[in-house]
Amino acid sequence: MTRLFRSITLLMLALSVRLVSAATGSANFAGLVDIGGGRKMYLECRGAGTPTVVLVAGLRGSAEDWNIAEKPSPTVFAEVAKFTRVCAYDRPGTPVGEKPSRSDPVRQPTTAEDAVADLHSLLSAANEGGPYVLVGHSYGGLIVRLYASTYPQDVSGLVLVDALSEGLRDAETPEQWAMQRILMEGDIRESLALYPSLERIDPDRSFDQVRTAPPLRPLPLIVLSADRPWGPQIPSMIAAGTLPADVPADFGYVTDKAQKQAQEQLAKLVSNAKHITNTKSGHDVHKEQPQLVIDSIRKVVEAVHDPASWP
Repeated sequence: MTRLFRSITLLMLALSVRLVSAATGSANFAGLVDIGGGRKMYLECRGAGTPTVVLVAGLRGSAEDWNIAEKPSPTVFAEVAKFTRVCAYDRPGTPVGEKPSRSDPVRQPTTAEDAVADLHSLLSAANEGGPYVLVGHSYGGLIVRLYASTYPQDVSGLVLVDALSEGLRDAETPEQWAMQRILMEGDIRESLALYPSLERIDPDRSFDQVRTAPPLRPLPLIVLSADRPWGPQIPSMIAAGTLPADVPADFGYVTDKAQKQAQEQLAKLVSNAKHITNTKSGHDVHKEQPQLVIDSIRKVVEAVHDPASWP
């Protein structure tokens, strides 16, 4: 009986090892991955094929951000999984609805460099091999750019979805940028009281990290820029209490002008980049126009398979 029990135990252990191996490298997987240093991060991967697409959400956005569409339509994560492998993850401090992040907390604020180090550790620990097509929304766009500069051989393509960049700071006066920083963070006092580990970033340090990184190597790049202006929206947001009362009523036009310049600079990062400005969308292009983002990812994936098809 003891010998039989031992045989069954060994069989179960072997089975569990195979299951873990499959879950972190090829099969559908959703769960925590040990990235070392006593920390675990949440990762979700689905689909098959290469290159693997890695979706990186904006500030305080979790993996769930890519499963949301504002209208009844396909979501980015689910649709990309139909033509290649796709992964999304939670950075520390990124809530999931009313619940805290599924990834272990870290000291805040963090920087793009911190996020790159975490993502690299996560993909390595999960046995998700590259090179990857990285897709970044907003602050996630800053992260994927720095990742591609830091690990150039691990990245075969980029899609920037109304990405945050150092060009926004460059296009504003110091006084305007001080106000912009306040608007970027938003009024999170109540949120921090409820969830002290909430993600916060140091945009200036992050911009400096990107600026001093090596330039991007030539690769397929699509830049998607929101075309719904902020200018007309700001007064009503101030009146509703969504924005602080001391925000200048015309500041949305300052943001629009600076962001337009910043997006144009992103489209010059590599030769033959494609810049899509007719998005019929606000900042959250992946939720308002998910099919546009899906199609853009597909084009970059196809270009990785057949470089002659780009541009």
